Amino acid sequence: MFKLVIIDDEPAVRGGLSKFVEWSDFGIVLVGTADDGDTGLELIERVKPDIVLTDVMMPVMDGIRMSRDVRERFPEIKIVFISGHNDANYLRSALQIHAADYIFKPVKRTELQKVIEGVVQDLYAEEKERQLLKDMQVKLIQSMPLLREKFLMSLIQDSVAKVEGLQERAAFLNLELPLETSYLVLVITVDDSEEVYGVRSEKDKQLLSYSLLNIIQELIDQFLPGYAFENRVAEYVALLVLGDRLQDPEASLLSLAKAIRDNLQRWLKISVTIGVGERAENIAFLPASYRHAREAADQKWYMGKNQVITMDSLEIGAASPIRFDASQSERLVSVLKSGEKHRLELEMESILEPLAQIRKDGFKYGRQVGLQMIALAGRLLLDLNLLTREKEEQEAWTLDQLLKLETMAELKSFVSDYLYGICCWIQEKRSGRSSNVIDHIQKFISENYAKNLAIADIAASVYLSQTYVSLLFKQETGETIYEYLMKVRIAKAKELLRDPRIKFYEVCELVGYTDPSYFSKLFKKMTGFTPSAYRDQQ
Repeated sequence: MFKLVIIDDEPAVRGGLSKFVEWSDFGIVLVGTADDGDTGLELIERVKPDIVLTDVMMPVMDGIRMSRDVRERFPEIKIVFISGHNDANYLRSALQIHAADYIFKPVKRTELQKVIEGVVQDLYAEEKERQLLKDMQVKLIQSMPLLREKFLMSLIQDSVAKVEGLQERAAFLNLELPLETSYLVLVITVDDSEEVYGVRSEKDKQLLSYSLLNIIQELIDQFLPGYAFENRVAEYVALLVLGDRLQDPEASLLSLAKAIRDNLQRWLKISVTIGVGERAENIAFLPASYRHAREAADQKWYMGKNQVITMDSLEIGAASPIRFDASQSERLVSVLKSGEKHRLELEMESILEPLAQIRKDGFKYGRQVGLQMIALAGRLLLDLNLLTREKEEQEAWTLDQLLKLETMAELKSFVSDYLYGICCWIQEKRSGRSSNVIDHIQKFISENYAKNLAIADIAASVYLSQTYVSLLFKQETGETIYEYLMKVRIAKAKELLRDPRIKFYEVCELVGYTDPSYFSKLFKKMTGFTPSAYRDQQ
C-alpha cells in the first residue's frame, strides 16, 4: 500500500478529501493530515509518505515553500497541489518543483481519481524500476567472480597488449593491478587429468576446481600479491605482482610453487606440474610470461609429473624430428614375430630414446611414433590372418588411451606392454598354447579364490602382462576374469551355506569377501536369493 498525507488549512476540506475517494481502491492508505505547511513538513518527516496532497495557500507556510523543502529532502515523494486560485504564477511554481499534478478547487471526484490513477501508475513504474535495479545489482555481485576470472584471462591473451582502460576495469572488479610494475605467471596443470576429471560428476568437478583455487589463492596471499584463476580444464594460472620489492624473486617464487604442489598433494591428493614464466616488466607483457610458463609446464613429458619447471632449467636439444623409418619397422615386425620380450624392450628403447633429445615437440613425435607402431602391429595381425574383432576393439581402445598419456615413460611402458601382448598372441596362436594358459588361470583361481585376488596376481601366475591376460581370458571364455572369479566364489558359498554350523560372516570370509553387506547383495544378484533365504530353502 502507498502512504498518503493530506495538508490543508480548512478542516472541512481535509475531512472531505479524506472520505471523497475510496483510497484503498487505488492501493493507498491515508496515514495523516495537517493544517499547515510547517506541521505538514513535520508529518512528512515522521511518516515518510509516497503521496502528498496539499493546498497551495496556507497561512504560516504555504504549499509551494513546503514542497520545495520536501523535494530537496525526499525527492521520491509525489506532490499534488490543490488550489482555489487559478493563478499562473502558482502553476509555474508547481512546475518548477516538479509537482506530479495540479488540481483546482472545487475538486471534482472524477478529476481527482484520474490524477491519483496517474500518480499511482508512476509509483508502480518507479517501484518496478527500483526492484529491477536491485535485482541487477544482486546479479552483478553474484557474477563478480566470473567477471574477475574473465578479465584476468584476458590479461594473458596475446590480443591484450593495450593497457588503456585496464586500471578502471581492475578497480571496478576490486583488483589491485598497477600498470607499471613487474609481474610473473605460474601455470599449474593437473597431472593425469583424464583420470582425475573423467570419473567425476559435473558438480564434483566444480567443487574440485573451487577447492584447488582456494588453496592456490591462500598460498599466494602468504607470499606476495596476486590472483589465481582457472584458465581451462585442468589448467590454473597464478598471476603474481612482483613490484620492485623483490630484486631476485626466484627463491620466493619457487617456494610458492613448491608449496602449491605439496599442499594440493596433501589436501586433495592431486598431483600437479607447475611451469614458471619469465618476469614481465609491466602488465602489457603478461602474455609472454604466460607463454613461457605454459611451455615449461608442457615439458612434463620429459621432466616427469609433479615437478616445478622453469624454462632456464631445460635444454634446447635437437631441432628436427627423428623419424620412424622403414628399417625400424622391419626390425619391429621381426621382433613381434619372434615373441621375445627382451628383444622387444631393446628395440623400443632404440626407437623412443632419441625422441628425448627433442625438447620442444618430443612428446608429440613420441605419440606419432607410438601410433605408428600400434598400427604396424595391427597390419601384422591382418597379414597373419590373426586379426579378430576382439583384437580390433583392443587396438581402438589402445589408440584412444595412448592419446591420454602425459609422459614419455608412460608412453614407452604402455606401448611396450601392448606390443608384448601382440607377441604372445602370435606365438600362442601358432602353438595352440592359449587353452593351456586358460586352464592354468582357472586352476589358480580355484585354489586361491578365498584370497584377496587381483588381476596382477593371476597374470603373474602365468608370467604374462595384466592387459594381455585379461584380453586373452575374455576372448577364449566369453567372460572376464572377475566374472569367472565371482562365479567360483558364489558356487563355493552355496556349498558352505548348506552347512548350518557355518555363520554367514564366516561364509563371506571363506570365499574371499571382507564386506558381508556387499557379499549379500552380490549373492542375491547372482542367485535371486539372499544368503539366509538360500539357506532356509535347503
